[in-house]
Amino acid sequence: MIDRLAAFLLDQGQCDARGIERARRVAEDSGQRLDVVLIQLGLLTETDLAAAFSKLLGISVATASRYPEVPLFPERLTARFLRQARALPLALMEGTLTLAAADPLDDFLAASVAAATGCAVRMEVAVPIELDAALDRLYPDKPSEADTAESASDEPLEEDTERLKDLASEAPVIRMVNQIISRAVETRASDIHLEPFLDRLRVRYRYDGVLHEVESPSASLIAAVTSRIKIMARLDIAERRLPQDGRIKLAVRGTEIDFRVSTIPSQYGETVVLRVLDRSTVAFDYGRLGLAPAVITRLNAALDLPNGIVLVTGPTGSGKTTTLYTGLLALNSITRKIVTVEDPIEYQLNGINQIQVKPQIGLNFASLLRSILRQDPDVIMVGEIRDLETAQIAVQAALTGHLVLSTVHTNSAAATITRLRDMGLEDYLMTAVLRGVLAQRLVRRLCEHCRREVDAPAELVRRFDLDKRAGAGPVRLWQPVGCEKCRNTGFRGRQAIAEFLQPDAAIERLIYARANHTEIEREAVAQGMVNMFEAGLDAALAGTTTIEEVVRSIRTEA
Repeated sequence: MIDRLAAFLLDQGQCDARGIERARRVAEDSGQRLDVVLIQLGLLTETDLAAAFSKLLGISVATASRYPEVPLFPERLTARFLRQARALPLALMEGTLTLAAADPLDDFLAASVAAATGCAVRMEVAVPIELDAALDRLYPDKPSEADTAESASDEPLEEDTERLKDLASEAPVIRMVNQIISRAVETRASDIHLEPFLDRLRVRYRYDGVLHEVESPSASLIAAVTSRIKIMARLDIAERRLPQDGRIKLAVRGTEIDFRVSTIPSQYGETVVLRVLDRSTVAFDYGRLGLAPAVITRLNAALDLPNGIVLVTGPTGSGKTTTLYTGLLALNSITRKIVTVEDPIEYQLNGINQIQVKPQIGLNFASLLRSILRQDPDVIMVGEIRDLETAQIAVQAALTGHLVLSTVHTNSAAATITRLRDMGLEDYLMTAVLRGVLAQRLVRRLCEHCRREVDAPAELVRRFDLDKRAGAGPVRLWQPVGCEKCRNTGFRGRQAIAEFLQPDAAIERLIYARANHTEIEREAVAQGMVNMFEAGLDAALAGTTTIEEVVRSIRTEA
């Protein structure tokens, strides 16, 4: 069967011959089965392995929704036996017990369960992370006295630290954490949220900006799981009263992936968030990001200038850094020296000098920017302009012949000008160096495999003047449906909708007159700028997103 599995994986393109041969050598040396080694080497995901067993054996994959609410045969099948066997009864119908097992090749398991229960056994293959979560929910471990003492005392003791290390080093905990991380990567989650509560450790993944909950481990595993992640991120496991930040680098399916780790103390333990930084899933291309051709043309024109400041603005998580990285990669060449100052460095860019801010030792944006100017760069990227000092140094760099890229947190391109003014930047300096402001948001893309075209409701057509935008004929929109490829959400991936403000003589006059952002935006639209909301309506009419997504993302009313 293992040879058939290897041949099947090769035929399906899930593993290459070189990877299979490497796994065979490791399996021979370690005495382990080939499928186990493939998982350990990151050459195959547990979900893919379960699907492969399903097709080869002609059995179903047990979905998370099918695990029971209460244990079946608890007096005959003990928690210890089920954990060791990595199996769980799902349902009993007409004398046949359906059993989900992580290893469907274990014939002894089916015979043992049949003997213990007196029922015929029908096997299904389980995805290990879902199986372990169900076992933890149905058979929670009782908290030990040490766990109680830990929650009662805020002062970590040396022996308590050693106990946490021991807990975090146990095989089930290591396997659980690895499965949580691997599942996030293989399902393309952007973040992993681990949140401790009185009765459980809630695990949630963020897909396309929206959180989704998965099966949660029991509360007794909070300390062990948190400690394991902190050890992987090289954080202090004895410090549970202060926030900490770290990074993890892991090979998942043969690809190096970085995770940015943040911990903060909460009522029942430490809340942990891991940001998944997988460059293979990030598109550093304006077209694939979803920017409109007119916006791309204006942005490239601003980036081609020898000096000045180009700003990208939007709330946290709106894709500002990805847009800046795309611009930097386009500018990157042998003839240009590019230096970035970031907090934190999200992706490593080949050929670009990237510097991490460290405020605890006085290494902030302003101080680093001063030092960088003495390095004779051509292009400088500042992670964020947060204060007047950083803004003034950025202006000085632009005035002395450098191209400066940065971000500001505002709601629109025009509001960036009033934000810089509020910081204390003089109007004459702003007009002298500002070459363009890109404001953007991210909206979820409709899944192309299941989206459905419908006639636009008359109320929407009237409210947003869609008939004027769509041209002749009835107005048609697309709606989400849901399928396997989009996790039944109707959406798959995200795209940017943006507006680009390019200061001209009329806008400069408004800046000198200290006009508010509404007047500046009105003039920019008169000069040809398409604002974000209109760009979102165009995307909805093109069938890539929905009007509800546009309104949710921009939070505006027509």
